[in-house]
Amino acid sequence: MQLTSPITQILTHLEKIQSFNPQDSLDDTRKYLETMTLQLNGKKESVAMIEELNVPQENHHIPIRIYRPKGKTIQNSSAIIYIHGGWFIAGSFETHDAVVRKLANKTGSAVIFIDYRLAPEHPFPAGLNDCIDTVQWVIDHAESLGIDRNQIGIIGDSAGGALATSISTQVGEFFKFQILIYPAADNQLNTESWKTYETGPVLNKEGGIQAWKWYHPEGEINPDPLAVPILIKDFKNTPSTLLLIAEHDPLRDEGEELAQHMKDAGIPVQISFYKDMVHGFLHMGEVLDQVEQAVNEMTTFTHQYLEIPIEK
Repeated sequence: MQLTSPITQILTHLEKIQSFNPQDSLDDTRKYLETMTLQLNGKKESVAMIEELNVPQENHHIPIRIYRPKGKTIQNSSAIIYIHGGWFIAGSFETHDAVVRKLANKTGSAVIFIDYRLAPEHPFPAGLNDCIDTVQWVIDHAESLGIDRNQIGIIGDSAGGALATSISTQVGEFFKFQILIYPAADNQLNTESWKTYETGPVLNKEGGIQAWKWYHPEGEINPDPLAVPILIKDFKNTPSTLLLIAEHDPLRDEGEELAQHMKDAGIPVQISFYKDMVHGFLHMGEVLDQVEQAVNEMTTFTHQYLEIPIEK
């Protein structure tokens, strides 16, 4: 495994990160992700506005943030639903704040970030249901939110890529496009890339096995395709899709296999392979130029499908 100097610098830094006063291994994972993203994301861009709302449900509410892009005041805005990663057990507004700000400004679209329920407190299908319910709520309230319900796409990274894939099979008729960033598609962790990168960088097999057990306890015996999207057979509602794959990522092979399944189902799929990159590289803008490259590529893809109004 040949790693570039910037990646080696990042991995050395990651080894030094310590979570503050973790209560247990789960708390440690969550705090570690927050610390990592805070230190490596780089400077946060300013946006026009960030709105925090709660989507009401029968027994709980789903927190969301709407990021309004800088320089855009048009009400009838295109929008991107963003589903965050974190092995289904971690991730929050703060871990993805810098990335989402950048995407909002670059794409010129409002980005709707869903703070879905996490495992193990809320195993599958809680998080998936939160995301689907939020999409439906956004569609139903599009006018009051200043969103054009006919100009919406979805982006998911890592575990969020798995969720986005499943969301699209359920409500994909509302989406103009889909972007999956190094998606976690398979709970078996038995691909060649998992054998190569079993102990990292960034992810490790032991942690992945535990995360899948927490997220989908029945997955080893009776896996649900909506939890394990590599098993999905029917992509009937899935829109045109862009997949970003990182070379030195244990999830590389399952991401490529998922893309092939979509192609076999007749879904237009574009794969972008990021040589030398590791899992989670989108959070490493402090060091990596490829973050800007990836954001630009995603922006170009979104603009193929969204009509972005030009202000005069």
